[in-house]
Amino acid sequence: MRRHLAFLAAAGLTAGALAACTPAELTENGSESSAASTGITYSLWDPNQQTAYQKCADAFEKESGIHVTIDQKGWDDYWKNLTVGINSGTAPDVITNHVAHYPELASKGVLTDLKPMIDKDGIDLSQYTGDLASLWDYDGKTFGIPQDWDTIALVYNVKDVTDAGLSAADLADLDWNPQDGGSFGKLVARLTIDENGVRGDEPGFDKTKVATYGWGLETGGGVVGQGPWSWLALSNGFTYLDKNPFGTHYNLDDPKLAEALTWWQKQIDAGYVTPVEKAGNLGLQPMMEQNKAALVPDGSWRINTWSQSEAQEFAFAPLPKGPEGRKTIINGLAPSITAASKHQDEAWQWVKYLTSEKCQTVIAAEAVVFPSITAQSEAAAAAHKAAGVDVSAFLDIAKDPEALSYYPITFKADEINTEADLVIEKIERGEADPASALAELAAKVNALLSE
Repeated sequence: MRRHLAFLAAAGLTAGALAACTPAELTENGSESSAASTGITYSLWDPNQQTAYQKCADAFEKESGIHVTIDQKGWDDYWKNLTVGINSGTAPDVITNHVAHYPELASKGVLTDLKPMIDKDGIDLSQYTGDLASLWDYDGKTFGIPQDWDTIALVYNVKDVTDAGLSAADLADLDWNPQDGGSFGKLVARLTIDENGVRGDEPGFDKTKVATYGWGLETGGGVVGQGPWSWLALSNGFTYLDKNPFGTHYNLDDPKLAEALTWWQKQIDAGYVTPVEKAGNLGLQPMMEQNKAALVPDGSWRINTWSQSEAQEFAFAPLPKGPEGRKTIINGLAPSITAASKHQDEAWQWVKYLTSEKCQTVIAAEAVVFPSITAQSEAAAAAHKAAGVDVSAFLDIAKDPEALSYYPITFKADEINTEADLVIEKIERGEADPASALAELAAKVNALLSE
């Protein structure tokens, strides 16, 4: 998914493509034509999911007579052009929504409240994984129904691990702490190799001439750090907000966060983690496929990116257990109906179908994401297993409520992430002390939230 903001690599929409159904064609007596009343537009950003959702759309049209035009383009333009579409009256009928963006949209009245329809049609929200459904409630209204979810796990190069004298079993139960890094810290050092073939845990290792970094850095990540560092901080006892969703105070000055990022900064300085300047130039997938890095934490929305790679053989391992256990952010997308849509009933029928067993069974079989309905998540994992891919590192942690931290939801997400990206990059570059830099960031962010 998918799924995170600047740290989620995926694709979205342009302004022209954001058009919902074109202005209603009128018959001679001024009524809408049947063609206009039975066609809606659904927007999404992930090209990997388009084929699967097209299958749902085709089945939905046969059942309902409602045609769904799926509109997909790049993520960077998605939200910017959605705003243009809303302002100009050309927004899609149904959008793929993200928890970081929907608060602003909901508060401006541009989304339809789904709660009356959910109640009328008796939609069972308890069928969805964890507490994902509750994330879409704001001010007594509901603005989305979960359609999928994602967690974080370790992606590793199988040959690199084997060459280091290790096996999948050695990665199955790693631990971590901010003092010496635990077995995870030892693994990262072991997987790092300089241009002379010396490993990071061997005498003579040259951190200025690294051929393969043990840990690949994904740049960006904003205030959440979903892939790069969230799981370190969370497993050390850090919590993002005073409450979630709609927190009003970020705990960015928490010493537990500073401890985690200080250790992370030391690994970068030691030459075990890709420097930010190299990581930014390469990008995550080329970095791994060119074997510039041996391991990277990443989200389940990119399972197929790694499992279907022709450049390297990759596999998945659980995140390391920290002092507070193994922790991951869990996030999920949801369809929302735009308030300006002229086809509210048709849009609701599509949203209801998207998030039902009928569509989710298709999504599970395609195995591009984990569907939000719990039973279909298991079916997706089974589909991966049938293809020879073990995705249990992503699925098993989602079954443990104590291991889950829901994506932090606040207003002003864009402004907050912009501030956070600047500070986190300084920490990555070794230009800032994490404790003091995070305290300053906390003051800025919380001032924004109080405005």
